[in-house]
Amino acid sequence: MDNLDYGIIGNCRSCALVSKTGSLDWCCLPAFDSAAVFAKILDEEQGGSFEFKVSDDYNISQEYLWETNILSTVFDNGEDAFQLIDFMPRYPRDDGSYYSPPDIIRFLRLLKGKPKFKVIYNPRLDFAREETHNENKGNYIKSYTIEGKYDSLFFYSNLDLDDILQQREITLTGNAYCLVGYHEKLITQSLDRSYLKFQRTKTYWMNWSEKTTRYSHYSNEIMRSALVLKLLSYKKSGAVLAAATTSLPETIGEERNWDYRFCWIRDASMVIKVMAGLGHVKSAREFLQFIIDIIPDKDEKIQIMYGIDGQKELTEHILDHLSGYKGSYPVRTGNAAYIQKQNDIYGILMEVIYQQFLQFETSLENSEELWTVVRGIVMIVEENWQKPDKGIWELRTEDRHFVFSKLLCWVAVDRAIKIGEVLRMGINDTHWKTLRAEIYDDIYNNGWNEEKQAYTQSYGSPDLDASTLLMESYGFIDAKDPRFVSTVKATEEELCNDGLMYRYKNKDDFGLPSSSFTICTFWLINSLYKIGEEEKSKALFEQLLSYSNHLGLFSEDIDFKTKRLLGNFPQAYSHLALIETAANFSKGHASEENAFSGF
Repeated sequence: MDNLDYGIIGNCRSCALVSKTGSLDWCCLPAFDSAAVFAKILDEEQGGSFEFKVSDDYNISQEYLWETNILSTVFDNGEDAFQLIDFMPRYPRDDGSYYSPPDIIRFLRLLKGKPKFKVIYNPRLDFAREETHNENKGNYIKSYTIEGKYDSLFFYSNLDLDDILQQREITLTGNAYCLVGYHEKLITQSLDRSYLKFQRTKTYWMNWSEKTTRYSHYSNEIMRSALVLKLLSYKKSGAVLAAATTSLPETIGEERNWDYRFCWIRDASMVIKVMAGLGHVKSAREFLQFIIDIIPDKDEKIQIMYGIDGQKELTEHILDHLSGYKGSYPVRTGNAAYIQKQNDIYGILMEVIYQQFLQFETSLENSEELWTVVRGIVMIVEENWQKPDKGIWELRTEDRHFVFSKLLCWVAVDRAIKIGEVLRMGINDTHWKTLRAEIYDDIYNNGWNEEKQAYTQSYGSPDLDASTLLMESYGFIDAKDPRFVSTVKATEEELCNDGLMYRYKNKDDFGLPSSSFTICTFWLINSLYKIGEEEKSKALFEQLLSYSNHLGLFSEDIDFKTKRLLGNFPQAYSHLALIETAANFSKGHASEENAFSGF
């Protein structure tokens, strides 16, 4: 495929990517950050996949079942047709917990005729580091490794297992199921059991969607993006992933390939703010508990990112044996950026905590823990805000005084003051207000470039940066302020290319950027709308929506020329920005169907 034409399925424990032709090309089990068991997306020859191969006369169409994360792929040649329904089970148990096993179920529904296909079942465990052996055990196929790290996978189906292993043609004469599980099943699997799991999972997603705030405009796009963000949340810890994949390149053939299967404090905080605004209060609370859990000591510094279980060491490794997406080497696991210092994370996290105090009830214990976090963050900001850092874009070269980092330090202190007002604490109030004013004056005087008539990327730099478009939304400057209007127009002129935005155009660690960063285009659209250029912003929004894949999903980047999706996929950043932008066009008014509840 020349585009990221994939659908994502998942159950808040792990996920999988299914191509528009029904090929399961990416899945890590038992969790999001585990080694891949299918990774064809990273190496077409060695990665491994699970697909249903039909003759060329079949037309293949794909869509999500209405307001769910269940994917439907229909194969139809006119006389013969079947529907492939892909999902990972997730539904509540009687005790209030959730059934979310590390399983993929592929339910085949006979629609008409006698469709024929071959099942290509080719798992490659542990990122295909060693050979995977497949063995028919009578009522299931066991896949396992002998050399290297031992791993195993179990396949159940009412189709003939030898036909599957031998890749013989199969005629579908009735409904069928295939279940791929990380654990051996203790209960006999059957078609009826898989169908019941399908119905329960479908009900779960429809109930979840019903509890999502509705808006008057772009309701379908908002809902799909919300469902994507839910899939990228890890129920066990409350963490939120930046994306579901690793090493999908920002530009084909280059080495800007990173592992995004982790929880960036910045990305996750933005996601949680959006999800709370959509009525999913419980997700916000779970994420805040994740933060409390990873900061056990009052003097412990906050990293920019953590593993989904709170791991603090995310050592980066290169998988030499995999060729990479479309030959874009290297393939990486882990992410060396975890050791970077990025001062913007404090403000973004504080904004989420503030919204939590402002909008939702909190227990006394929770409030006291969060207040401790708040005071600790202000101490860290006071010690570090004047120091250079790596910035929002994680540049791996020299540290700089990035305007966005300074802005978010200001946000951290500003929200801490407001949290104190909500709690009527008054602690350090005068001191914090003095600190806030000091940071504000520093940005106002040093972040502005008189020649460019804009706030620029870093102090003393003429380079523009899309992140300065967020200065208004964080309350630093009014939308009608001449400085903000001028910054928006200058940034658009320099960074916008055919309706798509660069993050920046100056040379970085790997040369000159050559693709559009999707969230930055949403930022521009929002900014144009706020300064009064509403028609232009709406036209750009419609254009950007047309660049999503066939299921309405976005990755991290878009190629300027071909409009091909690039970068890790699906990207939480992109979908949270879509929701914020679409909500702005609804002028903040939810529809009459709005249901506001925690779920």
